[in-house]
Amino acid sequence: MQKKHLARQLKVLLNYVLGPLLFIVLVYIIYKKVETQPDLPQKLEVLKSSFSSKNIWKIVSLFLLLCLNWSIEARKWQLLMRPVEKVNFITAIKAILSGLALSLFLPNGFGEYPARALYMKEGNRLRSVALNVAGSMAQLIVTLVVGTTSLIYLKTFAWPKFEPLEGLSVLWLNGIISMIILGTLILLITYFRLSWLTRLAEKIPFMLRYKYLIENVEAFHWKELTRILGLSFIRFIVFAVQYMVVLHLFEVKIDAVDAFCTTSVLFLFLAILPTIPFADVGIRGQAGTQLFGLITPDAFGVIATIAVIWFVNLIIPSAAGSLFLLGIKLFKRGDKQNNKKS
Repeated sequence: MQKKHLARQLKVLLNYVLGPLLFIVLVYIIYKKVETQPDLPQKLEVLKSSFSSKNIWKIVSLFLLLCLNWSIEARKWQLLMRPVEKVNFITAIKAILSGLALSLFLPNGFGEYPARALYMKEGNRLRSVALNVAGSMAQLIVTLVVGTTSLIYLKTFAWPKFEPLEGLSVLWLNGIISMIILGTLILLITYFRLSWLTRLAEKIPFMLRYKYLIENVEAFHWKELTRILGLSFIRFIVFAVQYMVVLHLFEVKIDAVDAFCTTSVLFLFLAILPTIPFADVGIRGQAGTQLFGLITPDAFGVIATIAVIWFVNLIIPSAAGSLFLLGIKLFKRGDKQNNKKS
């Protein structure tokens, strides 16, 4: 009886104390990120002037693309979780946005994994992590392939008089491209051989006790993996188009192909470089001004574009995700019974 009482108290603590505290902390982090933006008053003035009737279609399209972006990610997560548990689309959306909110705590988006797992049944939460990793691999592969192709294009055609980026010579750039291509090939082979690698890992004595965590990865056929890769590619295109829409909104004079390729290279660098949550927007701004500075002198328009994309794609969804986290029951009645039935 005493153990049951302690378990009940733990559930109350986690569900009704930790949840609200997490929400408060997340809101505070979001506020501090917005407050510490450089030249914030000027950005706000530019934003105000952009909200005119002639630009309404651009603003609407930006938010429609935002919805499409995270809807694609939610659908991808549904497919990834299918070997473990069937998840409806609304739950998938909540999981994706909650993961985005919690990723503000940890570098390189690692907060997504535990937050998304909270929307699975208790017995399936750890099992879902390996499947989430497969989804991240797919998105990274697309970023590497499109980003590297764009980098080669820009280096060959858009940067005929290439000037070093912070001491980065042409020789170093070629070396980086070669290393990225090699890494992409290794990652691509690994991705399509996940089931084989999983079976191989299960034969290792040390891994036997953790077999249940990775065995569901074996369920993925190359067709499902290709489908997930396709959704990742569509999401990448949507994200890049968002940048192009906002660049046009702030009247940054840049060719559409160059804009797409430079945005793709920006995604590539952000995917490769380790990021710190509190410095994320600063890193994006610095990398963006360096890259776009090779094809346009409008540094302010570029910075404003990156700030708006960051706010629309990260802050707004994170705020929604923090509300969803507030309503999560970390331990739910009936979960254990459902797991036994399944």
